[in-house]
Amino acid sequence: MNTPAHLLIGAAAFGRPAQSRIILAAFIGALLPDLSLYVMAGTALFVLSIPPARVFNELYFSDAWQTVFAIDNSFLLWGALLGLALWRQVPWAIALTGAAVLHLLLDFPLHHDDGRPHFWPVSAWVFESPISYWDRTKGAGWVAPVEAGVALVAAVMLWLRRVPLWTAVLAGALLLAELWIVRQWLFFFVDS
Repeated sequence: MNTPAHLLIGAAAFGRPAQSRIILAAFIGALLPDLSLYVMAGTALFVLSIPPARVFNELYFSDAWQTVFAIDNSFLLWGALLGLALWRQVPWAIALTGAAVLHLLLDFPLHHDDGRPHFWPVSAWVFESPISYWDRTKGAGWVAPVEAGVALVAAVMLWLRRVPLWTAVLAGALLLAELWIVRQWLFFFVDS
């Protein structure tokens, strides 16, 4: 699933009550499982000037990068943190960890050959879904519009809660980003 959709869905699901601190925690939690990819790919592409083909065809699948992805996409680690947040009854921590777990639950069935070892450190097994959120040969032609629709519903849910202005503006920007990404998947990435 695309990151803007994760942020909208995570904030809509866990940004209650509509308080800045709780909503911000939900946005951050929804981002954290993807953050390492942005940092590592951004550094490789824009600081080290490594060609995109090498970054996404080699480095992405390297042991070093996969180890980082295993840690920040672990159901076990995020689940334990969510359990701790629930036990301690800390609202911002529940929003953060709940949005991260929701991110993983949404990603799990939507990665074909680029999945993560979601059960680290117990297992390095990676589920290879028959469905992909980005690969048109694996269903992205119908997944992308559904994802965009769910992101739209999440944005509307946030707006209807009368969230702080910064949240409404961010939700609008994320929705536009999601729609732009879906447009790219559907109209510019052709089947190979």
